[in-house]
This record gives sequence, C-alpha cells and structure tokens, in this order.
Amino acid sequence: MSAAPSLLGIDLGGTKIEALLLDAAGAERWRRRVPTPPGDYEATVAAIAGLAAQARAAAGAPLAVGLGTPGAAGADGRMKNCNSTWLNGRPLHSDIESALGQPVALANDANCLALSEATDGAGAGADVVFAAILGTGCGAGIAVRGHVLGGPNRLAGEWGHNPLPWARDDADPPAPCYCGRRGCIETWVSGSGLARDHARVTGQAIAGERIVEQAAAGDAACRATLERHAERLARALASVINLLDPDVIVLGGGLSKLPHLPRELPRLWVPWVFGCGPGEPVLTRLAVARHGDASGVRGAAWLARGLPAR
Repeated sequence: MSAAPSLLGIDLGGTKIEALLLDAAGAERWRRRVPTPPGDYEATVAAIAGLAAQARAAAGAPLAVGLGTPGAAGADGRMKNCNSTWLNGRPLHSDIESALGQPVALANDANCLALSEATDGAGAGADVVFAAILGTGCGAGIAVRGHVLGGPNRLAGEWGHNPLPWARDDADPPAPCYCGRRGCIETWVSGSGLARDHARVTGQAIAGERIVEQAAAGDAACRATLERHAERLARALASVINLLDPDVIVLGGGLSKLPHLPRELPRLWVPWVFGCGPGEPVLTRLAVARHGDASGVRGAAWLARGLPAR
C-alpha cells in the first residue's frame, strides 16, 4: 500500500504568494514565498506553477495541491469578489490545473483559515468553527465537522459585506465600501476601517499600526479608537453567534494580534447575543489562530487531502 502523498498548499495573496509542503501528519517540510505580480494575471499563474515545480523538486515525490485565493470561483468557474481585482472574471481554477497538469482544490482564503484551525488549530475537535480574517479587509470562513462550508453561491462566511449590526447613525455613520454598498462590517473592523474611523473622529490620518503603538504609549485618542473598534467587532460577532451559534470563533489576520481583543470581546458581545446574560452565559469560545500567519496556507494544503497526486 503506497504512502499518503505530501500536501502542497499555496496561498495567493495581494502582495505575496506562499507555498507550504506538509506531510500527511501535518508536519512542515518546505516553504517558499514570492511577490505577487501586481495586476498581471498571466504572471500570477506562472508564479504559482513555478512554486509548485519547486515544491515537487524539494519533495522528490508526487504532490496533491490546494490553492487558497481571495474571492471565490463562481458557477461558471470564473473568479468573483476578489479584492485582487485582476483575478475577477478569469478562469483561475482551470488555468492552474492546466499549468500544473493535475487536479487542484481551490477555496477562499478565509475558508482555508477555517479548515486549518478546525483540523489542527484553535478549533480542533469543534463541530462548527467560524474563522474571521481581520486584516486590510475582512473575510470569514466556516468549517463544519472538519469540512469547509461553501454554499451554492460560494458565499458562506462572507460576513464582512453585511451591514454593521445595531448601527447608530450618529456614532456609526456608514462609509462607502469597495463592493459598492455603504456601511459594511469590513469598513469598520478591518485595518483600513480602523484607520478611517480614527481619521473621522480625530482628523489625524495615521496607519492602524501607529494607532496601536500610540495607544500602548498612552495616547487617549488612539485608545478610544481601539475601544470603538472592539465594541463594533463585538456587535458584528454577536450577529454571527445569533445566526450560526458556532462552538469556536477564531480570529486571524494582523488585527487578531491586538492583545485586548481576546479579553474584551467575550464581555462586549454579551448584550447583543439573543437570550444571553448573567444567568445564561455565551458558550461560544473565542480564540486566536494557533498557526498565525501560516494558517491560511496550511488550510490550502489540507484542502488537497484525497486528491490525486502528481
């Protein structure tokens, strides 16, 4: 009986493409990262194929391949909803399979995060895992009993493009979103949303990283910005609990590293979770991604389980 093939995960991001080789037990065997060719679809496909060739040489054995992407493949096989807009409308899945000469599993990058953390991360063993990426944008994925939930429209987990729940026009004035609507959750809880809110309130246009640094140094205005962000994020996650009732909510992305979020969010979401309070605690657990920045590419590798190897 032949051994299980190595699993190659490739994470296609807006600025970098990362490849990770796992053995069947989940141990890391090889890793590479290259810049994403900005705005160049053909060069992006070629870069992914090049990483796969390097991984195959490093492994010295056949590989099964999974690919995590922004957005999703629509019913016609063409990409949609990608913030790396040069991918939209292109048949990325079939083009990658042709370039590699083998079947490739493809899923949204947030779904890869959910699968990674449900398999051997912060949500391992849980029935339902909701995993949110809080970075430049805001996405999420859902894993149910260790399997990604996609849906017929490939929209399961697209939490960031719903309205901020229980919004107050005076305190939460809706801002335009790249999707064409206004007041999306992403415009508030992402890194860019954090910076925009700080500029709206203080008139100071500074990056999210600086807001965090200055808050830690005692800047009252920056601390207030982080408090507003946490309260809005708590409302947004409470709406997820009301709809999905997950066992675990896992936070990934750059903002997941904010140390106050794991402490404050479970307290802040209580008033907004239906039927919960002092006598009926919220049992959903909050965790930070165990595999950190590597979780998405690990999830892409886990996607490939069961695929033919080459």
